[in-house]
Amino acid sequence: MAEPIFFGVRRWLWPAAAGLALGAVASAFGGMIGMWAAIALAALAAAAAFFVAGSERAVTAADHACEGKDILPGFAPDVFEHLPDPLLLLDAGGRIVFANAAMASVIGSDYVRKHVSSLLRTPALLEAAERTSATGEPTTVQFSIPVPIERYFNAYLSRTDSNPPLTAMLLHDITAARRAEQTRADFVANASHELRTPLAAVSGFIDTLKGHARDDAEARARFLDIMSVEAGRMRRLIDDLLSLTRIELNEHVPPLGEVRLDDVVRDAAAALSPLAQIDRITIKITPTPNLPFVSGERDELTQLFQNLIHNAIKYGRTGGHVWVNMGVSSGQGRRGAPDMVYVGITDDGEGIPRDAIPRLTERFYRVDVKRSRERGGTGLGLAIVKHIVNRHHGRLQIESEAGAGSTFTVFLPALDQVIHNPDAAVMELL
Repeated sequence: MAEPIFFGVRRWLWPAAAGLALGAVASAFGGMIGMWAAIALAALAAAAAFFVAGSERAVTAADHACEGKDILPGFAPDVFEHLPDPLLLLDAGGRIVFANAAMASVIGSDYVRKHVSSLLRTPALLEAAERTSATGEPTTVQFSIPVPIERYFNAYLSRTDSNPPLTAMLLHDITAARRAEQTRADFVANASHELRTPLAAVSGFIDTLKGHARDDAEARARFLDIMSVEAGRMRRLIDDLLSLTRIELNEHVPPLGEVRLDDVVRDAAAALSPLAQIDRITIKITPTPNLPFVSGERDELTQLFQNLIHNAIKYGRTGGHVWVNMGVSSGQGRRGAPDMVYVGITDDGEGIPRDAIPRLTERFYRVDVKRSRERGGTGLGLAIVKHIVNRHHGRLQIESEAGAGSTFTVFLPALDQVIHNPDAAVMELL
């Protein structure tokens, strides 16, 4: 433990006093020379004081860094370090004396001797920690951390019988369970709402075919075509809902793979080239040499860019273009921020009204409902894009101007590894 403040001051006060005393003696016997000697000695004493105090502060910080492990018996630190759940030990004043590796993902690595309230700003949790520390009564609390991605925890608090006594805080991540519960409720609500219309249409046509249109071959063929379209719409809707559900469940889990975005974008564009050919739209991809890798799940990123390119095709101009540009942006203008790899997808369609842009990533939101349904849209494509971008710690930027098309740009954190591709060339898919 650190010394009381008096003893810390005492260590550098004595050299200063001795220097001043010697300076006074020299001044008494040496006149002007003695006076300058007094000033010099006082300056040396002050320098020594700062040096000693600085050394003491450095030693104290180093002592604090290992203090938590020093107060634990033998094997305990190693056992605690390997626990899968985050663990925190607090002293009687609420300062952190030990945190295991799993806790670093919750509070960061800079926690030594900080008060718990500066890292976990949840009133219910802090009140429980104070109560357990004061009374020794075990407590259980549920709380959430809203950023960067909302996570939910159960916290179990108990006071040890050690000397000095410590308050142990063990966290259990229940984010997956909470998300599953919310997703089930959302799925039922969304599916029942969106499936009602196509189901009603199919049911109506079935009743008609059973009734007066039973022997009408022309009506039967027309109704069966409409029923096929509505059944396809329901199938796409269910597929998108299941995809969105899966992505939301894993949104708090960081991706582990390393991905080349230029390959992902090319694959996504190639898969959509038959749709582009129907509207005579040219997809033009302009890559950047030496593009860094990004951390990500390849399948999810492929789905992300397929959704964006598909939207550009659907809402672009017949006989027009979809431009795909990529490159590296340095830190997004923020000090200490990582470099970002960006992919921008631009169409030459009608554009999006300014007041509609903030709502584009909401579930089932459509700017033009009739056109979206005619083109097979479910209203979930950009919601899926948003959640994939969130999981990859990226950012989605939307720019649009009426009559001049729209640009959707995805920014993803770059890794140190670089793609060496000096022969990168423009690619066009028609």
